[in-house]
Amino acid sequence: MTALDLLLPSTCAGCGRRGTACCTTCLAAFGPPAPLQVPGVSPPVWTLAPYQGAARELVLAFKERGARALSAWFGALVACALIAVGPPPWTLIPAPSRRAAARERGGDHMHRIAEATQIATVAPVLHLAPGVTDSVGLTAGARRRNLAGRVQVRGSPPPGTTVLLDDVITTGATASACVRALRAAGVRTHGVVALTSARPHQPGQ
Repeated sequence: MTALDLLLPSTCAGCGRRGTACCTTCLAAFGPPAPLQVPGVSPPVWTLAPYQGAARELVLAFKERGARALSAWFGALVACALIAVGPPPWTLIPAPSRRAAARERGGDHMHRIAEATQIATVAPVLHLAPGVTDSVGLTAGARRRNLAGRVQVRGSPPPGTTVLLDDVITTGATASACVRALRAAGVRTHGVVALTSARPHQPGQ
C-alpha cells in the first residue's frame, strides 16, 4: 500500500465497492446517536451503530488496516452526534490506546477521529499505564481487572461539554475506567459517544 492509496483509496473499506473510502450504502449503517445503558457508566452513553456488518468492517479497516481516510467520515458522524450530548463548546477526550498498539497503527486512532470532527476541542488527557494487555477475547471481569488503576489523567481539559470518545462499547469496561479516572481527577464527563456497540439496545431505545 502506498501513501497515495492511504490518502485516496479507490475502494470502500466496508464492502470493497470502487470509488471512495466509504460508499453511501455502508455509511448508512451508522445512524443518529442512540442511547445505550452500560453497567458501571453513569454519564449518558450514545452509540452510532451496532458492531456488525458494514459498521464493524469500517471500524476494523480504520483501526487495524490503515484506512486513515475514514477519519473524515467518522469525524463528521461524531460532530453530528455531539448535538445530542449537550450544548457547545464541546471537548472530546479520546479513549486511550496501548502504546504498542498506537505505534503499530501510526498514532492514536481515536485521537485522529476526534481531530477530524473540527467543531470540538480535543483533550488527549487519558493514558494507559504499562501492564495493560490487549482486551480482545477477555471476559468482562478480566477487562475490568486489566484496566483497574491503569488509566491515568495527565492535564486538564478546557471547560465545556466534556465527551469521552470510543470506537466500540463491548462490556463497558474501558468507558467505566476512563470515567472513573476523570472523576478522580476532578473532571466531569457529560457523555460517552461510541462509534459502535456490541451491546444490545434496551427495549424502546
